Amino acid sequence: MDDTGTTRKAKKSPLGRVTPPEVKVYPSPDDVAWAGARQFVELAWQAVARSGIFNVALAGGNTPRAMYRLLATHEFRTQVDWPKVQIFWGDERCVPPEDPESNYGMARRELLIRVSVPAVNVHRMEAERSDLGRAAQDYEELMRRYLPLNARGFPRFDLILLGMGAEGHTASLFPGEQGMAETTRWVSTPEVPKLKAHRMTLTLPVLNAAHFVLFSVCGTEKAAALRDVLEGTNDPPLPAQMVTAPEGQRLFLVDRAATALLDAWWKGPGTRAPAEGPS
Repeated sequence: MDDTGTTRKAKKSPLGRVTPPEVKVYPSPDDVAWAGARQFVELAWQAVARSGIFNVALAGGNTPRAMYRLLATHEFRTQVDWPKVQIFWGDERCVPPEDPESNYGMARRELLIRVSVPAVNVHRMEAERSDLGRAAQDYEELMRRYLPLNARGFPRFDLILLGMGAEGHTASLFPGEQGMAETTRWVSTPEVPKLKAHRMTLTLPVLNAAHFVLFSVCGTEKAAALRDVLEGTNDPPLPAQMVTAPEGQRLFLVDRAATALLDAWWKGPGTRAPAEGPS
């Protein structure tokens, strides 16, 4: 492949000094999904070797769907010690698990029923409950039973998978919404007015406490948001821009279409490494 990944030097940002993420560009969404599956496998092995367990928060959306399908294939599923994987979610819609819009339901159909992960290792967000606030507290209590904490008292996932919306939202943290201001809770239930619905989501401090945050971003409709997030000059910052993982690593896997507005940035200073794809 002739595409390259690059780590750039951050420009002046309203977030202050942040470590720039690594960015790898691939020709197509299928290549992005393949790279994400490979990264999942590598991080799973590292976490199990380090602590005997791999704590991961899954994402919803079309790009993760393709990645989950790949993880369920013989090539990838045989490389993961699934009984040592604890699976959580980054966010969930307020729908039953069998609803087509359910992030849990999608992951179950595409991945979980096809691999040997024990049912007791799968921890879904019960966002369909009428007592949504209590459900969020229950999910926080569940995470407390399984996850180690950082020095600030927030849970440290080995991997959090994230996507990004065309307006720069990630998980269920939307620009200008209440959940963006959360500084103490682990799980919030913000209302998204334009969707006329509530969501359940991990909060920004939890996302930022992760060992590794993996963004998958595909499509020309994401190009403006990707530019703004990587340039880091929006004030107030976009939600995806605020996920800086100061205690860990950030990696953006993006397809060529999503880089449509990055020409000037692409020629800027930074270290370059070849992106890898299916052979």
